[in-house]
This record gives sequence, C-alpha cells and structure tokens, in this order.
Amino acid sequence: MSSIDLRLLRYFIAVAEEGHLTRAAERIGIQQPPLSQQIRHLEQELGVRLFNRLPRGMELTDSGHALLTDARAILAQLDTSIAGVRRIAQGESGRLALGFTESAALHPFIAQVIRAFRAIAPEVALSVEESNTTELVDALRQKKLDIAFIRSPVGNADGLVIETMLVEKMILALPAGHPLASIRSGKLRKSIPLAALAQERFILNRRPSGPGLYDTIIAACHVAGFSPNVVQEARKNLSTLSLVAAGLGVSIVPASMRHVVLAEVVYLDLEDSADLSAPLYLAHLEGALSGAAQRMIDQARQCCRDLT
Repeated sequence: MSSIDLRLLRYFIAVAEEGHLTRAAERIGIQQPPLSQQIRHLEQELGVRLFNRLPRGMELTDSGHALLTDARAILAQLDTSIAGVRRIAQGESGRLALGFTESAALHPFIAQVIRAFRAIAPEVALSVEESNTTELVDALRQKKLDIAFIRSPVGNADGLVIETMLVEKMILALPAGHPLASIRSGKLRKSIPLAALAQERFILNRRPSGPGLYDTIIAACHVAGFSPNVVQEARKNLSTLSLVAAGLGVSIVPASMRHVVLAEVVYLDLEDSADLSAPLYLAHLEGALSGAAQRMIDQARQCCRDLT
C-alpha cells in the first residue's frame, strides 16, 4: 500500500460510503468524471475490481469490502499521527528537560514558571535536574537539557542564548548569636554595612560551581575596603549554610535563600551594596527550539512581566 496515493484511498472511501459517484464527488468537492477516473486508476494499481457498477450506483465487491476496512484504519492512523506531531510542534506534548541551580530552585519564580507551564502543557513529559551553572551549561551543549536557569554569566557563550529573567539582592547569612546579629540594645539587626564584615571569616560557594557570584562577592568586598578572608568553600548553598550554622563563618547568598529556615542561621540585609546582586538567567542553545521549550520560555517571560 505504500505506493498508493493516500488521496485515492480517501476517494475510494467516499464512493464506498455514498454508494454513488455523483454524491461522492459532491462530498469531496470534485467533478464526477475525474472521480470515476481516479477509482479506475486505483483498481488498476491494485489489480482488482473494487466496485460493481450498477445502473443506479456503485456496489462494493468482496475485495472492496476488505479494502474499506483497511483504508479507514490507515487513514485514521495517519490522522492520529499528524495530530500527534502537530501537538509536539505546538508544545502540547513531547518532552522537556529543564535544569536549574540550587539557589534558583529556592526562588518562587521557578515554581511559578513550572506551575504555569504545567497548566498549559500537562501532557509534556517534564524532567528536571539540579546542578551548578558550569555543569548545567555543559548539559545544554551536550543536548541533555533543553533549558537551564543559571546564576552566573557564562565565560564562553558561543552557541548559547542567555536571557536575564530577574535580579535579586544578596544578603548576609551568619550564625545565630553572632555579635553582629544584634545591636547594643540587644535588638536583632535587620541590616548591616558590608564594610562591617572586614574581620569576619567567610564561607563561599566554590568558584568553579558559580564563578559569577563568587567574583561578584569578592569585588563588592574590595569596593567596601577589604579583601574577604575565605576560610572554607562549599559546592552548594545548602552546604554553605550548614557550615554557617556550625559557626565556622559568615556567607553572602542570594536573598531567595531566606526560604531555608535554620534555627542556627540569621539573615541580614546588606547596606549600600547595590552592585551585590544575583541575576537569574535563562539559557538554551541557539537555533530552532522544540514546541515545549518555546512554551516554557514564553511562560518564563510572562512570569517575569507578572513580577514587575
């Protein structure tokens, strides 16, 4: 059947169901003589007679009855396949691999984007991966991920599209009971100048995991008049906070980390540190995107607009 024009099958079904060439021609919108020629052409292709020509109509032969069943199944499967690939192209089904950094995952924006995407594309198989920026970018280049929310600017952005989603401030995390957590009256502080941390021991995410944020913190400290004493580096923000909770030092983290509530950790705003910020970027490979990826990006952009 692969050599048979599918259009001929549609013509055949119309004649079989109408039992009359003229009515079938009206149904499919062609003239009766060309339709009769197409049916004869189909019979010649197959080498069988499909209809008995009657004075007042067309009657299926046994071969015609057998073909009618198969032709309906073939065209139904074709219609299903076409609808399926169109749904994939429109982002209504298919697969999407999404990555994000640990700190990005804690920002309400990420959950908002995923919920919005799920609402409009519930049939898309969504897989998620949490990692650091360097590994997420590598996964994008290897086409293991379609989209990634990353924190740090990428050194070599060749072949990537990187779009700023939002920028959040960074805050200080310090052990509960630390002298800087309260003022002389015993009241808890709400904010502190960055320069007040000049003598503190710092715990930061190690630079290979997030070079952008690491360098931003170091640069901001230099502007404040000191070089931070980095005594420990951790691979993830949660590990960093655990070390802060243990009293090993203080850290500077994205403001969304406030959602991590630890009894042994206090968060303070940093004063006069406008340049100390944590951008959140959306990254993907250049070139054509899958329908699901484009839908996710559209939802991310809409969520950004909703936040402003």
